[in-house]
Amino acid sequence: MDDIAMHRDDWQTKEELAERMIPLIGSLNRNSDVVTSLHGHRLLGLSTTGILEVHERVAQLGHGQLSLTDTLAVLEALREIGPGASSLDVARLVEGHAASGADLTEYLREVLAPAIGAELAAPVDIVLYGFGRIGRLLARIIIAHTGGGSGLRLRAIVVRRGAENDLVKRASLLLRDSVHGRFAGTVDVDEENSQIIANGTRIQVIYSDDPATVDYTAYGIHDAIIVDNTGRWRDEEGLSRHLEAKGAARVLLTAPGKGELKNIVHGINDCTIEDDDRIVSAASCTTNAITPVLKAIDEAYGIVRGHVETVHSFTNDQNLIDNFHKGDRRGRSAVLNMVIAETGAAKAVARALPELAGKLTGSAIRVPTPDVSLAVLHLSLENRATKDQLNDYLRRVSLHSKLRQQIDYIESPEVVSTDFVGSHRAGIVDGLATIANDRDVVLYVWYDNEYGYSCQVVRVLEVMAGAHPVVLPVRREVTLES
Repeated sequence: MDDIAMHRDDWQTKEELAERMIPLIGSLNRNSDVVTSLHGHRLLGLSTTGILEVHERVAQLGHGQLSLTDTLAVLEALREIGPGASSLDVARLVEGHAASGADLTEYLREVLAPAIGAELAAPVDIVLYGFGRIGRLLARIIIAHTGGGSGLRLRAIVVRRGAENDLVKRASLLLRDSVHGRFAGTVDVDEENSQIIANGTRIQVIYSDDPATVDYTAYGIHDAIIVDNTGRWRDEEGLSRHLEAKGAARVLLTAPGKGELKNIVHGINDCTIEDDDRIVSAASCTTNAITPVLKAIDEAYGIVRGHVETVHSFTNDQNLIDNFHKGDRRGRSAVLNMVIAETGAAKAVARALPELAGKLTGSAIRVPTPDVSLAVLHLSLENRATKDQLNDYLRRVSLHSKLRQQIDYIESPEVVSTDFVGSHRAGIVDGLATIANDRDVVLYVWYDNEYGYSCQVVRVLEVMAGAHPVVLPVRREVTLES
């Protein structure tokens, strides 16, 4: 057999294995509300080539090559075991089984014991107040997470009417996105009932200029969590107007909150959310990107002080061409200029991580890219660090620690910003760019300031709703020595 035929046969074998995975992935989600992933990269809804691509991608991200045969074996065993609602990392289950030397089914029953028999969470109504960049990505993620009918249930969006054909235009923006590509599925419009139908999810479109005047109960929506994506109100007084609406129970702000509002970074301080917290903030994209990395570094080395420089993609509050803007410099063309801007991210870190209060400063540069930003962390440490030691620690944190949903790690001399579009992690450490000089280090952290942040928002929503699934295998503590 020549090389061409051999490579073709090898590819066809891989395709056949991936094809066998698709019904297993789907049935686990529909019947048991089980979400499967490979090192945080979701498998649900992927095509045959998509499954092959994600296997290759996790290997490129430094996680090691994962056998398709091993993935299929775990999925088949999961079907037989039938765990309850949970988020299962198949790649880590494969690795754990290989290290255990035990029978696969016995190993899985032991490791997945917390999920076996787990009941589905009661559905919680979600309303998106505003339907811009973050709002539409939240809609995509929540719809993609809809499995056995539990957890978050997107019921409505609230917007100001923009045009006579407003409904059609908003549906089109959900379907097509210049940065994140087409919606994975179908989007239709029911103009008679003012609804957008996305993959079978009926989303009521409500037009209003005042959050206090909306009657959600008129649409069968009760005890809803209102996600304010507008940024129009940032303090408790303004956001409390949402709670005056019939059917609204709690509010989540997708921007840094002012005053005494809790600013939540999932993985860091989401445990502080209490049932009687009516309004909380999911902080900013930059705060979500850097806080987990800073926590990991502080735990291992101790941070004396630091400066955070963010190289941030332009956003909708800047002008496309030079024109009046009330903010300094933001009136200049976003697509033609690098623009020095202010950022409160460094100070905001202390809202989620009080031990770093007063230790960080920050600045920002807006650059002519539509998505994916870069945080450069200049840190002075209590303990000495080498590049190899620091990188190895962060790599293990990304794989095994309680922060592995937030931190990713990569070593590649070829990656650029667009390679991180669609990343589910809050931030990705670029290991090759790390600089370590005794107690002075520089870390480069990429982040999809739209999608990665939206994933963090959904995780906070799941905590507020009591619908965050158990994540298995259980994450372990990672130290410099472990």
